[in-house]
Order: sequence, then C-alpha cells, then structure tokens
Amino acid sequence: MGRLVPLHTLALLFLRLGVTSFGGPAAHIGLLHYEVVQRRRWFSDSEFAEMIAVTNLIPGPNSTEMAIHVGRRVAGWPGFFVAGVCFILPAALIVGALAAVYVRYGRTPDLRSVLDGVTPVIIAVIAHATLSIARSTLARRTSWAIAAAAMALALAGVNELLLLALGGLAAIGAGRLVGWGLALAAMPSVGAMTVASAGPAVPLSGLLLFFLKIGSVLFGSGYVLIAFLRADLVERWAWLTDQQLLDAIAVGQVTPGPLFTTATFIGYVLRGPEGALLATIGIFLPAFVFVALTQPVLPRLRRSPVATAFLRGVVAASLGLMAAVAVALGLATLTSPIPILSAAAALLVLARWKINSVWLIVAGALVGWGARGFRGFM
Repeated sequence: MGRLVPLHTLALLFLRLGVTSFGGPAAHIGLLHYEVVQRRRWFSDSEFAEMIAVTNLIPGPNSTEMAIHVGRRVAGWPGFFVAGVCFILPAALIVGALAAVYVRYGRTPDLRSVLDGVTPVIIAVIAHATLSIARSTLARRTSWAIAAAAMALALAGVNELLLLALGGLAAIGAGRLVGWGLALAAMPSVGAMTVASAGPAVPLSGLLLFFLKIGSVLFGSGYVLIAFLRADLVERWAWLTDQQLLDAIAVGQVTPGPLFTTATFIGYVLRGPEGALLATIGIFLPAFVFVALTQPVLPRLRRSPVATAFLRGVVAASLGLMAAVAVALGLATLTSPIPILSAAAALLVLARWKINSVWLIVAGALVGWGARGFRGFM
C-alpha cells in the first residue's frame, strides 16, 4: 500500500467531517479533497479523481463511498470500516435524536408550523438540484430524452427500478428493451414480498430489506432517494404520508453528513430506535459491500464503453425520477399562497446566487413560524 495512516487519525478526520459536512455530496467531496489532497497530501489530484470516477459506477451514496475508498487506501481493511462508520455515525445520531423529538412533539402547532414553512423550500431545493445536475451531466440529446421519458412514466406510476434499468439499456441501444422491461416488471420488489402479509404494522424485517434494496440499486444524487421512498413508502404501502416524507427530507437537509440518513429518521418514525438502527444499516451496508468488491476492478470497468453508456442512461433516468418527485410533491403540497410564494422565492435565490440550502431552510422555518397565525394561507 505504501502508506499507512493511524486509525485514530482517520477516525478523528471522518468524525469531524461527519459533523461539519453540510451541503450535499458535491460539498462533502470538496471538503474531503481539501483534507486528503491539499492539506494532508495522502493522494494526488489524479488519484482522487479516479476514486470519484469509480464511485459513479456503483450504486449508493457517493460521498460515503469516497470516505470508504479513502480509508481502505490509506489504512487497509481496518481503515475501510473506520472511515465509513465515522462519517455516517454523527449524522445518524443527530437525525435519530431529531426523529425522537419529532415523534414526541411533531403534532404540536409550533413544530408543525416550522415544518410547514420548510416544505416549500425542500421542493425548490429538489427542483433546483435536478436542473443543475441535468445541465452538468446530460450532454447528449438522448440523455435528455431518457430523463423526460422517465419523468413522464414515473408520474404515470411505472416502477422506478424498471425505469432505471430501461434508461441504462436505452443508452447502450439494447435490442431487447421490451423483453427486458417485461421481465423486470414481472419481478416483485424485495419490500413488496416482505410486507404483503404483514398487516398494518411495519415489520422490522421488511424495513431492513426495503432499505437494503434501496442502498443496492440507487444511482445518482441522494435526491433520487426521495423518488424511491415516495414510490414505496407513500404510494405503494402507505407507511408514510407525503408530509411525513417531506419532514424526513427536511431533517436530512438541515443536518450534516449524507442525505441517506433520511432513512434513520424514517426508521425511527415507523418503528422507534430499532427501526432507525435497521434502516441505517440497511441503506449504508451495500456501499461497503460494493466498494470492497469493486475497488480492484472498477478502474478497468470504467474504460468499458458499454459500462459507461449504461451508467449514462441510469443517471439520466435518475434525474427524470427526481423531476417527477418535485412535480408530485409540488402538486400535493403547494396549494395555498404562502407555500407557493416561498417555493418560488427559494427557487429564484438558488438559481441566482450560490447559497447553501441550509440557510434557505432556516428562512423557510422562520416563515412558517411567523405565518402560524395565518393558517388559511399555509
């Protein structure tokens, strides 16, 4: 390996990043680049760029996978676990604590007002992220067409896993698109098989398997997670309401670390501390598995035109899913003047100025608090 970093040094670095890394995966990776390339010189720019490239070829949260890659490269297998766990743990603990407060006080007027004010901002953040990522990644007309088709089909109720698979196949020009699509459509999801006979209570096994499935198939930005959560938890099984999902997203936004800790919040709301633990393990475990299995072979895979094309199609379809979520949530919740104006203002600010979305969420919370006396407008 040529270099070994003490585990306590690695642990302290990623615990600190886990507490201070606001702003989403791109911001997390920027902070990580400063720490391990510019400040500590553990990697060259080209080595760091290669790690970014290989994480884009596997499912899961990119910034978490980057942490795992760094740990493995500089401290072996112990570092593999220490870096990943220390990056995830602070956010999971913070989100779990906020979920406990939410479950206890979430229906009181004060907190409800704050969350009502945050909801329009979250919708604007999703919409802006979708547009920004699309402009920077969809360089081909076929990619835009895949994204648009995925959005329309998602709004029509087509399974999101099927859309991702079809997006990848469309990008590589697969001749058997229809046959693959019918085969995938006929396959029940892991979560659906688990909860079919579970009754109204949410089973812990179903919760774990659902988030294992999500962590195993999710490409693209953390915001794509929202599309998967809404499709199953809100529409298919009605375990959550749209408002509860938006509240979970809001908490994920205002806390540091990976957005995937939204799963921690949802797990707590559905099944308390046990649910929070299992949901967190379920959604992050595949990232460790994929990094362990693919680190030696992904540099070669990245040079494959077929693999590159498939990933391009999956990313395009993922953006279509994100757009569909923004539209669906907007139609469901932006139904009165103040939320509509808040969402429009947040979108304008995001479009014109490079501002951390956390500050907009704080502003939305203040708007919700201030408007609590005018409930007819919210």
